[in-house]
Amino acid sequence: MKLGKTFLPMTLQEMEQRGWTEIDFLLITGDAYVDHPSFGAALISRMLESAGYRVGVLAQPTWRELDSFKVLGQPNLAILVTAGNLDSMVANYTAAGKPRREDDFSPGGIGGQRPDRAVVVYANRAREAYPGSLVIIGGIEASLRRQAHYDYWSDKVRRSILLDSKADLLLYGMSEFSLLEVAERLRFGQHHFADIPGVCYLHSKVAHNALILPSYEEICQDKVMFAEAFRLAQREQNPYTGRSLCQKHGDIYLCTNPPPRPLSTSQMDFVYSLPFVRQVHPCYARKGGVRSLEEVEFSITSQRGCFGGCSFCALTAHQGRQVQRRSKESILTEARLLTTLPNFKGYIHDIGGPTANFHAAACEKQQDLGACQDKECLSPEPCKLLKADHSEYLGLLREVRRLPGVKKVFVRSGVRFDYVVLDDDESFLKELCEHHTSGQLKIAPEHVSPRVLRLMGKPPRRVYEEFVARFTKFNKALAKEQYLVPYFMSSHPGSTVGDAVLLAEYLRDHNIRPQQVQDFIPTPGSLSTCMYYTGMHPLTGEKVHVPSTAAEKKMQRALLQYFLPQNHVLVRQALRSVNRGDLVGYGPKCLVPPEQTRPPKKRKR
Repeated sequence: MKLGKTFLPMTLQEMEQRGWTEIDFLLITGDAYVDHPSFGAALISRMLESAGYRVGVLAQPTWRELDSFKVLGQPNLAILVTAGNLDSMVANYTAAGKPRREDDFSPGGIGGQRPDRAVVVYANRAREAYPGSLVIIGGIEASLRRQAHYDYWSDKVRRSILLDSKADLLLYGMSEFSLLEVAERLRFGQHHFADIPGVCYLHSKVAHNALILPSYEEICQDKVMFAEAFRLAQREQNPYTGRSLCQKHGDIYLCTNPPPRPLSTSQMDFVYSLPFVRQVHPCYARKGGVRSLEEVEFSITSQRGCFGGCSFCALTAHQGRQVQRRSKESILTEARLLTTLPNFKGYIHDIGGPTANFHAAACEKQQDLGACQDKECLSPEPCKLLKADHSEYLGLLREVRRLPGVKKVFVRSGVRFDYVVLDDDESFLKELCEHHTSGQLKIAPEHVSPRVLRLMGKPPRRVYEEFVARFTKFNKALAKEQYLVPYFMSSHPGSTVGDAVLLAEYLRDHNIRPQQVQDFIPTPGSLSTCMYYTGMHPLTGEKVHVPSTAAEKKMQRALLQYFLPQNHVLVRQALRSVNRGDLVGYGPKCLVPPEQTRPPKKRKR
């Protein structure tokens, strides 16, 4: 594993320094250019470079100016478009629909540097700049909007992003090797891609042996059909047994191939051995850098995929439910590399992935057949075949922390506490407390209401409390003063004001005062978003209460921070709405004081 000597070119001058007069691929991204393996644009561009292709990077072009798309000239093979590491609407707006002032993926952290629906805007502008060029879209925004989907920000069902972007091809998921296959065919003048896994394309006819989903027109008119389309699509996400999907949009079919096979350990090792510079492009030096690098600069991605099954997370629709991991040797090599970097102070901030302690497949069956079609690994109860084993991950952490130059290795990418509780060997939790926690450990119980937790795909409250007890026990034995920082979510589908009151009482009783509260955002592709839009659970048909009005959302959020004086009016309003006036007053069990009334003014005689 070596550091890259130079960034990929962003200007004609940088192309000339490489001796290039033209490029094969033009990669347009909504993020600032950071050549680090935690950034999708860097992964894709370095993969293409490793296969001998010349790649130019166009980061955050001024979308209102067509000339800004012509900086590097027309590519020989294709234009690649991604919104960046986040969906552009999530990056640009809060859950309340207010524009974000800050953007960690933009220079200086200044918001507004990427357009709304960046993939659509960039792809259409690229088509204007270079008519006749092949346009391929990918990344998280394209991946999760690949089929007709509900869009929270416009409050309507939108077509597949492939149609709105007018692109030729969509690659979903972690698509490095799918893109390499496309590139090889383009190199030899071939333009047939319908057999490549992880590809979406448009066709006048239904693909062979494909499962036909309810059409775009049908799901716009009928929420039950929308839920059915979601259910059918979710069942076919297995890369081993999944069928192709076809969804009609007007007089054309959107054809979606099954997901690509999980990467082997050797493939994962190769991806993360590429020569990344591991820094932001020098052009941002005077603009305050790019903040998103700070947290991951000295972090190591050890695996992909997640079998956690959280309903509000669409990561499984992007990375899949099967864990794919790197070898121990590959991770140790990267850790040694980090110790040689000029800004390294001895601290590796994280070794993990979507969930740090999901370091292996959930069960032996998954390794050959993928995840089950109709059940989750952990919810509503852990599967009997689930193998809760932290031994290999713990062994890896031990070896990394023994490396010369490494003072501390933290685990910050999230610990699934119910998986920890299932492991009979408590060595992992003990050493997590002793060596890998920096005073605070972030975990995500999300709620305490049994109904809400079930709809979220989260474990019961007792499991969280068991983890808290074990964490407290080990820290007491170690004479360490360390704390859990639990994350809770307001206004998730199924959560009523009464449920929010229940959570507020729990926070009061356990002296938990959240400084941050996550409002549920219906992002495309998730089970929770389907429930939010349809008012029903698509897999069971169960009717679900949806906190959709601004007034109810504000009350639920205020209840989670009932202790803030500025929230007292909303909290009293919420308590009255569910007949819980007993929680208004000055007693130890009360949430807010009564409303203060001024004495009447005396009349002047």
